[in-house]
Amino acid sequence: MGILQVKDINKRFGGLAALADVNLDIEQSTVHAIIGPNGAGKSTLLNCFVGRLKPDTGTVIFDGTSLLGIPPHEINQAGVSRVFQTPEIFGELTLLENVMIPAFAKRDGAFTLNAWPDLRRESDIKDKAANMLADLGLGEKLKIVAETLSRGDKRRLELAMCLVQDPKLLLLDEPTAGMARADTNATVDLLKGIAASGITMVVIEHDMHVVFSLADKITVMAQGTPIVEGLPEEIRGNAKVQEAYLGGAHL
Repeated sequence: MGILQVKDINKRFGGLAALADVNLDIEQSTVHAIIGPNGAGKSTLLNCFVGRLKPDTGTVIFDGTSLLGIPPHEINQAGVSRVFQTPEIFGELTLLENVMIPAFAKRDGAFTLNAWPDLRRESDIKDKAANMLADLGLGEKLKIVAETLSRGDKRRLELAMCLVQDPKLLLLDEPTAGMARADTNATVDLLKGIAASGITMVVIEHDMHVVFSLADKITVMAQGTPIVEGLPEEIRGNAKVQEAYLGGAHL
């Protein structure tokens, strides 16, 4: 059994079946890509993983524990971090301050700015945040205000904010969306390094170059349900996938 098990998940919004009988088994220390056309239910599925949505039926088991009914911040504390399609950072704060906040929260079990004056004096937290930023190539920008960063660097910052919490599972929703090719390639290299550290990753992505560069296994969704799952070489040549995802074009 994998680190994340999804069993018989269904989710409806009125008359729309956003997710229908979804079953997944995410193996530990792998990169599992979820692909499919817009409206296939990919982001809805991630929202069920992190407690932003509650499935109508089914279960989500992480590291042996059901996540259903657990608030998002407790799921995060349990070891699940998410990178959003649009980077969620504190734009008015410096890079160092951005990464210190989740590090502090992970240690003390609460996401709050109430203790910010004390946080600035936390030398261990400060060192951990600075080291994480350096590992992700942002060591020379610790005091820069986050909103001034390029999109690629904002993505690196958001990854630093996740990784400083020592997650067991990293969820990435279109991590290269809106990036130029150079930033995309740099992000792929960065994610390869993260994967090599043993962190399990689930990646939603439309860029097939990114998918085939990263994924150990791929699940293809259409109309709210998985239609095929396999190794990258199996997915690349699958006629059913080509029809559902690219209208018959070859991947």
